[in-house]
Amino acid sequence: MTTTAVKADYRLIDSTLRDGSHAISHQYRMDDVIQIVTGLDRAGVPVIEIAHGDGIGGSSFNYGFSAVPEKELIAKACEVTTNAKIACLLLPGIGLADDLREINEMGVKVARIATHCTEADISEQHIKVAKSLGLEAIGFLMMAHMNSPEGLVEEALKMQSYGADTIYIADSAGAMTTEDMKVRVDALVQALEVPLGVHAHNNLAMAVANSIAAYENGAKNLDGTSAGLGAGAGNCPTEILAAVSSKYGIETGVDPLALMDLAEEVVRPIMPRAQVIDRAGLILGYAGVYGSFLLHAERAAERYGVSQADILFELGRRQMVGGQEDMIIDVALELARKHAEAEATGGEA
Repeated sequence: MTTTAVKADYRLIDSTLRDGSHAISHQYRMDDVIQIVTGLDRAGVPVIEIAHGDGIGGSSFNYGFSAVPEKELIAKACEVTTNAKIACLLLPGIGLADDLREINEMGVKVARIATHCTEADISEQHIKVAKSLGLEAIGFLMMAHMNSPEGLVEEALKMQSYGADTIYIADSAGAMTTEDMKVRVDALVQALEVPLGVHAHNNLAMAVANSIAAYENGAKNLDGTSAGLGAGAGNCPTEILAAVSSKYGIETGVDPLALMDLAEEVVRPIMPRAQVIDRAGLILGYAGVYGSFLLHAERAAERYGVSQADILFELGRRQMVGGQEDMIIDVALELARKHAEAEATGGEA
């Protein structure tokens, strides 16, 4: 079943092929891209994001290497889509302005320029380059729970002044309550002249509720991923968001049943693990830790013989943010040293 053209109450952006990359260690294959893009396109999803989990240029030792070069996957996504626009995420300092020029030639229509929620000023060059190329430019403020509503307004206004067509706040740690989301969205909607979007993670099982609350408070763009595939305990599941929206009488313009089929028949079979809120995933939200740190912390815990939970809590205490993945090893080594010293002296770590 496919949808007929209707006016949607909000724009849905699916990030399975970008945020979902974290959960599968960036091992997407060409067939995965073809099936997922085709399925989302047929379901009526208007924008499909694809890139390495850490954005264009993220394939590296620090963040994890892609199985297939991301630009080959992006080119294929642009080739097989019929109606949906293809979007890419770029983090200044990881991706370059030249990357924007290259993906524009491939047929990408939307550039999401992402910074930490207190560092919007580093997005100026890339937002302006995206606009000069005729791309829709979205300013993307990550780890939004770490900034106050007033602080987010200040940062969002910078992105708006650079020419961003839309501003997003990302609950990258899945740490927000519904009230946290409401006060931030309300402040931003009142302050901005451009539409607001929300990207929610599910570490506290709040992603769908927070997305609906964001819409009810004025957000006009919402993100999801098929089957919730994404960093940490996963993202707001696209098919659940569409179904819940329908129950509320909120028009999405997408076919919830087609999205359910895609999640069950295409996405779940390629998932190395179910997107469940286990102890580690819950700690991410509870301690406010960047979602993509989950697998890195798991590997470091196994390698150095320390607790993954201890690593995550320490990362939260230090307020580590995206781009500081190398600190996970430092924390694991420090914990291992403390444990060894405690054992040698007969004390506690």
